[in-house]
Amino acid sequence: MAGYKETPRQKMIGMMYLVLTAMLALNVSVELLNAFVMVNDSVVETNQTMQGRIDETYAKFNEQYLLNQSKVEPYWEKAKEIRTLSTNMINYIDSIKFTAIALSEGKTVEEIKDIPLGQITSKDNYDVATNYFIGQDLAKGEAEVLKEKLNEFVSDVLALVPEERRDYFDLGISTDGDYYDASGKKLSWERYHFYHTILAADITFLNKLIMDVQNAEYELVNYFARSVSADDFKFDKIAVKLIPKSNYIFLNDTYEAEVLVVAYDTVSSPDVKVLMGTDKITDANMKNARTVTGKDGEGSVKITFPAQSEGIQHFAGIVSIMSPSGELNHYHFNDQFIVARPSITVAATKMNVFYIGVDNPVAISAAGYGNSQITPTISVGTLTRTGDGMWNVKIPAGAKGTTKINVTADTDKGKIPLGSREYRIKRVPNPSATIANQFSGKIDKNILSAAGAVIPKMPEDFEFDLTFQITSFEFIGSQGGGDLVRYVANSGNLTQEMKNFIQNSKRGNKIWIENIVAKGPDGDRTLSNISLEIR
Repeated sequence: MAGYKETPRQKMIGMMYLVLTAMLALNVSVELLNAFVMVNDSVVETNQTMQGRIDETYAKFNEQYLLNQSKVEPYWEKAKEIRTLSTNMINYIDSIKFTAIALSEGKTVEEIKDIPLGQITSKDNYDVATNYFIGQDLAKGEAEVLKEKLNEFVSDVLALVPEERRDYFDLGISTDGDYYDASGKKLSWERYHFYHTILAADITFLNKLIMDVQNAEYELVNYFARSVSADDFKFDKIAVKLIPKSNYIFLNDTYEAEVLVVAYDTVSSPDVKVLMGTDKITDANMKNARTVTGKDGEGSVKITFPAQSEGIQHFAGIVSIMSPSGELNHYHFNDQFIVARPSITVAATKMNVFYIGVDNPVAISAAGYGNSQITPTISVGTLTRTGDGMWNVKIPAGAKGTTKINVTADTDKGKIPLGSREYRIKRVPNPSATIANQFSGKIDKNILSAAGAVIPKMPEDFEFDLTFQITSFEFIGSQGGGDLVRYVANSGNLTQEMKNFIQNSKRGNKIWIENIVAKGPDGDRTLSNISLEIR
């Protein structure tokens, strides 16, 4: 059976996942959770690397197709079908992965999409995920759908392979086999992988399935690439040389290149000399020229020059080739290139989000154009220049959906569109209500009384300078025996009645702070409750 050979890293990840899955039946400790997070992070990193290899394979395949469409087209079309099937399968796995996390966290998919597994608070929970994947009251769970789609994916991709070759492929994706629990009871594929397994294990397994789908795609696309005869693209004495005017062009400009068909002797190589700082090699400067040697049989040589100074650099060369009659013929050439200092643009765009009501800094620049030439506009909100290449985006209250920044450049040919970038519009996250730096648990009454106010705290990973203001809250106190008192504050500060209650409270008395309203940049928010016990 032929199949894609896993890398040592992928084999190690697979072994670690099996060990951790076995340990789930024994204990769900902090160490085990951390191990799942570590394995999941390795799987995600490996998947990103594999995606790069897959993209590179498709790019090379596409080059073959462009060179000889009539020969390559049948295989290229199958490769594209595999890409579609793989992309759809991976998108589906991602969708159920994010849904499981969102349900467990009690949030929307958009809110959790960019949160790493290590920061998921419910990663040790299994009730919600089990209900989602296994189902309730004989309802069909998502794991059963996943199993059907995996089997359909394997069937569809293998259908593209000639029937006589299908048995040679082991794609590493199987929902068959015998599965048993710790007591030896036989289980279905769905229950073995998803019944009462913690969310961290489910996410790791789904990311591993993505790795398996990628491996299958990589193996099959390489198979079809190898199916194209190498003779279709190799020539003995003829070569195609593409000479571009520039490999770097701007949008709406024109790419220019010269295509040459050259014939050469595969036995001998030409004699080439090059010299920097001149437009022609002559008898006078020949002694300063550098000889460049190519590989035998290639009919060409590669020249390199160190970029040691800025500006326009000229060079010239001469190719000497012996004619059949024994006469040495010389062919001159010259060219120039520009050396410039490297530059980079760093913009905090990973989240691809603009928050309502706060200053959203963004860097905008374009290679080849000065900051004064660039004019950005925004579809929703306002853009204000704050410095060279730096802008501030302000999104108004009530805005929803997305906003798009379009950038144009002022040139001697008029305004040229350079491109656009779309951002999601989101409300700033709710702060957490705290008092004396606590939102739950036991607390000394003197510390509580001294705190004096309910303080809203933004999430630690929210890096914007933003403060909410508490406008009201309710204070509910338990005096023992089931009697409750209720006070209302019209600010964030404890009233004197509340402070008196705290000072007169006894150990074990409960205090709840509820209906906490905070004013933010886009209006009022109701914050989470505070629950305390006097110790």
